[in-house]
Amino acid sequence: MKLLGNLIWLIFGGLLWSLALTIMGVLCCVTIIGIPMGVQLFKMAGFVLLPFGKTVTPSKPSGLKLVLNVIWAIFFGWEIALGFLATGLVYCITIIGIPFGIQYFKLASFVILPLGQDFR
Repeated sequence: MKLLGNLIWLIFGGLLWSLALTIMGVLCCVTIIGIPMGVQLFKMAGFVLLPFGKTVTPSKPSGLKLVLNVIWAIFFGWEIALGFLATGLVYCITIIGIPFGIQYFKLASFVILPLGQDFR
């Protein structure tokens, strides 16, 4: 089921969201202060590419990561989370799309504060 879910996910939006997160990661890595965010965006892009069968384990960020999380949430995180929420709502219109909509809601919950998240 994971393989089938991931294949359908790639076709219906997963590849586009992963590409968008990868581009944002490259842009964040241009500055020295943005490198931690860029690395986390690359991890998120890998998770968004094939999310079925993977989990996110939160940890408590401290120091610079906490400050970067707040900056990220104010300037970028809420916009990306709204995009994931909107995509999830569109998928939840049909019964077949509900598992994908739930997956998008899960992605929206951790994209707001990405630092301190471990993707497995």
